Amino acid sequence: MGAGWAGWGGAIRYALRVHWLAFGTFDVERHPRVAVLIDGLRASGDEVAVVNAPLRLSTAERVAMLRQPWRLPVLAWRLAGCWTKLIIGARRHQRVDAVLVGYLGHFDVRLARLLFRRTPIVLDHLVSAAGTARDRGLAGDGGLKQRLMRWIDRGALRSADLVVVDTDAQAETLPAAAAPRAVVVPVGAGDEWFRRGAERPERADHSVKVVFVGLFTPLHGTETIGAALAALADDDRVEVTMVGTGQDYARCRELAAANPRVTWLDWVPGAELPDLVAAHDVSLGIFGTTDKALRVVPTKAYQGLAAGCAVVTSDTAPQRAALDDAALLVPPGDPEALAAALRGLAADRGRLAALKTRGYALASARYRPTETVHALRERARPHAKVGP
Repeated sequence: MGAGWAGWGGAIRYALRVHWLAFGTFDVERHPRVAVLIDGLRASGDEVAVVNAPLRLSTAERVAMLRQPWRLPVLAWRLAGCWTKLIIGARRHQRVDAVLVGYLGHFDVRLARLLFRRTPIVLDHLVSAAGTARDRGLAGDGGLKQRLMRWIDRGALRSADLVVVDTDAQAETLPAAAAPRAVVVPVGAGDEWFRRGAERPERADHSVKVVFVGLFTPLHGTETIGAALAALADDDRVEVTMVGTGQDYARCRELAAANPRVTWLDWVPGAELPDLVAAHDVSLGIFGTTDKALRVVPTKAYQGLAAGCAVVTSDTAPQRAALDDAALLVPPGDPEALAAALRGLAADRGRLAALKTRGYALASARYRPTETVHALRERARPHAKVGP
């Protein structure tokens, strides 16, 4: 009887397995979110095939196209080349239960809807086009560009059966027609980050090593970071590594110029980031004051926790809910508070160690790939044609 029940149990688990297709022009090197989703689905027992043709356009290049619309034909040309590859690849995966369209898939989801008319489509709507344009000061609420961005968002949302967002605050920004289809899935961190966090040795150095990794957007609040670094110019206990470039890079570097203990790296390949971050004591999150900055929990916060760092980020409702007492929260846009927080950690190594321990424990319990996709799997199963 035991063997019989075991056989039935295996058959039931197999029948409940969802066969996913991860589809689109997403780039896991630049944006690891979709890789976390894929890893989590696979580790949870689902099957995931991938049809991916990365667009290879940086965020800065996308922003430039909004500022200079005459460059949009470049986007169309490159997108057409990627879509040709996606169409060819999709022909080999017509018998899937659900299609997951990866991050920045505002146009890809329309193609997915055309290619998979009877298959449930899940859109990872981590950012809206209109929200990003507004956050970066590229379009006012009533201008032509903003109306175009809202049209792009509406079309993308209409094409999806489920809309994935990362916080409750982000879900509240969705149009009324899309709100019932929303599912909140934290960004989380990949398993490689947790491995680095588990393996990292404790540093005996007297200094506190701080790292920031980002695209220097208004959301990140890097002008606040730059001003805080200037305030720390006379404190030789705090050493900082700033990784990335972007919209506010020049201003951040100008503000921080007085601090001789800041290392600036234009970028680090994604595969090397876990090692780099894990070699530091503190990982900085975001400190912006834009509407979007007040609604999100950044990837870098989850990755910092997983790498075994103490995370210092802004005190917003979503970050407070997600990070609880496992991170040190400071008011958004307040360089004095950020500088004081870093001074405090340099002066109290016991508190620093406690934050590292609590942060890694929290991330391990809630934000590994298998944990982050739980709500997605529960919501997707009734939509998908699940079967062997």
